[in-house]
Amino acid sequence: MYKNLPAARARAAISLSVRACAAACLVLAAASQSALAQPALAQPASAPESAPLQAAWVYMSVVPPAGWTRQHDQARLQAERALGGRVQTSAVPDVPENAADAERVLRDLARQGKRVIFTTSFGYMQPVMKVAAEFPGVKFECLTCLHTAPNVAVANARFYEGRYLAGIAAGRMSESGQIGYVAGFPIPEVLQGINAFAQGLRSVAPKARVKVVWLNEWFNPPRERDAAMTLINQGADVLAFHTGSTAVMAAAQERGKLAVAYHSDMRMAAPDAQLLAVTHQWGDYETRRLQAALDGTWQSQRLWGGVKDGMVSVGHFGPRVPEAVQKQVLARQADMAAGRLHPFAGPLRDNTGREVLPAGQTLTDQQIMEMNWLAEGVQGTLPH
Repeated sequence: MYKNLPAARARAAISLSVRACAAACLVLAAASQSALAQPALAQPASAPESAPLQAAWVYMSVVPPAGWTRQHDQARLQAERALGGRVQTSAVPDVPENAADAERVLRDLARQGKRVIFTTSFGYMQPVMKVAAEFPGVKFECLTCLHTAPNVAVANARFYEGRYLAGIAAGRMSESGQIGYVAGFPIPEVLQGINAFAQGLRSVAPKARVKVVWLNEWFNPPRERDAAMTLINQGADVLAFHTGSTAVMAAAQERGKLAVAYHSDMRMAAPDAQLLAVTHQWGDYETRRLQAALDGTWQSQRLWGGVKDGMVSVGHFGPRVPEAVQKQVLARQADMAAGRLHPFAGPLRDNTGREVLPAGQTLTDQQIMEMNWLAEGVQGTLPH
């Protein structure tokens, strides 16, 4: 995710994503490494052969009670528990996504003897590629990034699959048929989520509509709250969001509405308002990657995992959600895991009526990664 990027950098990231991420998602490519300057190669501090593997995580924020960074920190702790004394982990929170700060932190970690380093936001991609070239003996896991190298692997989650399932729940629970959606930037990942949500919503409530408010930033709790309140005042009785705080959840709680939690369970912020949570599960992936490093089988790879891989799931239903709705959503999640349900199966139209995909087809990964349109049922246009 392009989290906490200033607007200008975010726009550059959007352009890069649309041009490059489809090819990056489908093939293992290390070509970007060749464009890097070739400094004298550094080596991390050596450790006794019997010493535990040293692994570090780099976070874009402090670890909050809920949200994106919390999920990654929970994954770190899960890996540490699973691998016991064979691995020792640490985390560096609140690292700015700029070259100077990120490169400094990454170099420091490598020099301290960290053999595996996980970074948790798109904004770290270029610093990772540069520092990885300087420390070929260190393995980098660049989460939500595009480029690989011999010692850089990338992984991301199919967040849109959980959004589709959340849309089903919203469609079943909304009385007004008006859903509000607070969004960060109009990048493919966010558009995938909005459109998948609309597809799930309209699969059970064909006349329902989604109204989007764009913030053009990831984390601004006061603005997130204001956007949520505006949508509620305009008739929305269920909210969703693709931003970084619990502000939308708190607004729904205050106004007696429902909201879809994102990243993690947010019932602590909205005990009565939470519809369900779309959660990202990184623990199994990160544990496997550390085990591979221990075994000497670690290789650069590219993974885009979803429900069937256990990287995205829905659950943590709120107290207002009937058992029948819960069972329906979980049954559709099982269908998705088994390959019987695809969020972007045709026919698909955008919100201008243009046919995007005919019946009998599904969008390819490349088409999903290049998404630049709003689905039928979503009100408004993309900001420029």
